[in-house]
Order: sequence, then structure tokens, then C-alpha cells
Amino acid sequence: MVLSVLMALFNEEEFIGAILDRVLRAPLPEGMEREVIVVDDGSTDGSVQVVEEFVAQYPQIVRLIRHPRNRGKGAAIRTALAEARGEFSIIQDADLEYDPREYPRLLRPLVEGEADAVFGSRFLMSGERRVLYFWHSLANKLLTTACNIAADLNLTDMETCYKAFRTALGQSIPIRSERFGIEPELTIKLAKRKARIFEMAISYHGRTYDEGKKIGFWDAVQALFVILRFWMSGDIYTDAGQAILDEFAHTPKFNRWMADTIRPYVGKRVLEIGAGMGNLTRQLVSGRQVYVATDIDEEHMARLSSQTHHRANLRVLRCDAAQTADFQPFLGQMDTVICLNVLEHIPKDWLTLKNIHSALEPGGTAIILVPQDQKIYGSLDSALGHCLRYSQEQLRTRMEEAGFSVDRILEFNRISRPGWYLNGKLLRKETVGRRQLRVFDRLVWLWRRIDTRLPWPSVSIIAIGIKPKRLQ
Repeated sequence: MVLSVLMALFNEEEFIGAILDRVLRAPLPEGMEREVIVVDDGSTDGSVQVVEEFVAQYPQIVRLIRHPRNRGKGAAIRTALAEARGEFSIIQDADLEYDPREYPRLLRPLVEGEADAVFGSRFLMSGERRVLYFWHSLANKLLTTACNIAADLNLTDMETCYKAFRTALGQSIPIRSERFGIEPELTIKLAKRKARIFEMAISYHGRTYDEGKKIGFWDAVQALFVILRFWMSGDIYTDAGQAILDEFAHTPKFNRWMADTIRPYVGKRVLEIGAGMGNLTRQLVSGRQVYVATDIDEEHMARLSSQTHHRANLRVLRCDAAQTADFQPFLGQMDTVICLNVLEHIPKDWLTLKNIHSALEPGGTAIILVPQDQKIYGSLDSALGHCLRYSQEQLRTRMEEAGFSVDRILEFNRISRPGWYLNGKLLRKETVGRRQLRVFDRLVWLWRRIDTRLPWPSVSIIAIGIKPKRLQ
């Protein structure tokens, strides 16, 4: 394991050498190494020269990246995070207010897989802290409360520098703030991503403004606007396709409609391919003997695991639908394989169908949902990574070639076709608006009643395939 220490540097000539020395000597969990990424944010003193000496002495550990002008802490951490190579990252200020000797306590919940992010709180007392400004402390508490309201959390110290997290999670979150607004922005976005956030008490040796403290009154005011901005925003993924999937996570009535459509064909031992964030998993897992939800996206799997950890019958595993070796543990073991909105992403779709066939026991059922009709393929399909949209005949043929007997093909969701055509084909949008989806979701009760009566083809089709039983 590797820990990436992310450090924003601006005019800290007096302290940067001492804190780098402490970071390099700090204890780490057993088997963990470190890299230190220092981003100089336009320093005008001798800070860069001090860091360059450490780079020369520790070339495999310390890296220096330079911004040509001062842009702010958020911009510097964004640059450092993009370069991080460790499994975990921690933000470290370039002064002596925070003690790197506390890394092991902060990292323990991450290493043990209990947390996705850990905040070091200066107000959960278990060590010492320097007593400083009342008004500064009050402002911190007010900002933390405002952020808690926006993020639906109960943190005691949102503004803490010490935020440790899984690097892949941090890199998948777009950071827009240039200055100290990174603190509430990252907190709110972690909460919206359903990350498991822990708090650990830390010691704190704050400095006064005479000693060089940089955050002030107007930063607190700006933080309030940052909280309001990201409270209202759905900007929590760097990837457009993941952003669309997240929007659909906020359509529970639509997801229930899809689950109810396939529920009559779902057995007791289920393998779900491409479970994603678990929009359908959470609808279908109840009452199953075994439910194995698989994906290849580590962040999807982490989000699903954190939301379903109480389900004793559920396992979340990595499985690539196009890799035959990944299906070896399931050979002939499952009575149902669910594959919804996955096949269209895979160029070798025939191989995926054969892999699904191999996982089923004789007489088992494959439930395959794909988008229908290449004529409405547009920018939304491209953003989602669709290779094509199927015709019923194409899907039937490919399933039969894989060894299935196709029992029936269901049309699903006719009501969305005009909107899909408008957004993806005419307007060439790459995302679906959250407000638009929420209005659609509220009216699902109506769509379910009229969908079969609409005169045009559906957006999706669902094939129910049976693996033939062995001859007696």
C-alpha cells in the first residue's frame, strides 16, 4: 500500500522544511509506503528552494509541482490529487498545526475497509490543542453546522485540514473550489456520493495571525456561498456516464418499476452483472438465498457495499462480463443471471452471453435488458458508452447463438422514447437533468398504467432466456 500526502504550499519558508521532515518520519500502518506531492502555489519566498532540497535527497518519495501564480489551496490540492498514485491520500498543510504522527489513527478505518474517508476533528478531544480565538472557533462551528445541514451529516469539524480518503474516490470527484472552499465542497460531495465518513480526534497546534495564519473572515463568508452552491448541485462525478447513473439513483419509483417488471422471473440464487451503484440490487435482494452483485468499477462497488453491508445474503464482487475466467466461481451455480444495461457496452457481446450461460444451472434463467432501436442512438448513448442499440431480432439471435432458448422479449418504458430522442438526438445533451428526472419519477404511477398502450417502440427491451435442461 502507498499513502499519497497532498500538500499545498504558499510562502511557508519558515515551516516547510520542518513539516516535510515530520511527514517523512511519521509512522505508517505496517506494509505502507508513502509519497509526498508538494504543489507550490506561486510562492515568492524561499519555500521552493527548501522543497527542492528534499526532492534531491528523496527523489523516489518527494515530488514538487509548481503553479506559475497563486491560485489557492483548492487549486493546489486538485493538482496534487490528479498526480497521486497511492491507494489512500491525506491532505497535509504546509505548516506545523497538524501532527503527522497521527497518520496511523486516521488511516486505520481506511486500511481496515470500514471507511471511505476519515476527518481528523480538532473538537473531539483526546489529545492536546492550543487554545486560540473564540470567534474563529465559533465561525468554524457555524460553518460546520451549515455544511452538516447541506450534507446531512453530524461532523464536529468540517474545516479540518486532515481529510484522508481512498485516492480513487477523491480522483472521481470534481473539485471546483480554488481557495479554502475545498473543505465544504469535498465534504458535501463525499456525502452525496454516499461515502462512509469517520471522524477521529486529533491534537491541534494552531498558530495566530501574527504567526502566519492565512484563513480569515472573508474565507468564512465565501465558504457559506460554497456550501449553498454545492448543496444545490449534482456535480459529484468527473465522468459523464457515472453522473447519469447517479441521477437514476434518485429515481426510486422508476427503479421499482424496472424491478417489478423482471421480478416474476428472478429465482433464489442470483448473479447480477453490472450492478453499478445498486439501483436494482437494493430492489431485488430481499428474499433471495444468495445474491451476488458484480461490477468492474471500484467506486460503484464501494458505494453499493456501504449501502448494503447489513444484507447477510449479499456479496459484492468484481466480475468482468467479458472475461471468461471471472465466471469460474459461478459455473452452473446460479438459477438466475440478471444483466441490465450492460451488454450494449461490450463489443464482444456474444462472449458475455456465453459467460452468462456458463454461470446458470440447467433450466436457469437469464434476464437481459438492453436499449432498443439504433435510430434513436445519440449523445446520451455516447456519454453512457453504448456500442449500439439492439433490435429484438438482433438480441434474440445472439442469445440463441449463446445457447439460450428465448422464452419471450418484453418491451419496457415506451414513455421515455420522445424525451430520449429529444435530449440525445436533437439537443445532443450528454446528461439528463436531475429536475427532469425527478418530475418523471413522480409520475411513474401514471407511466406504468399507460406505457403498454403507447403506439411507438420502447426505449428498452428485456429478453428472458432459458438454459436448456440436459437430456435425460
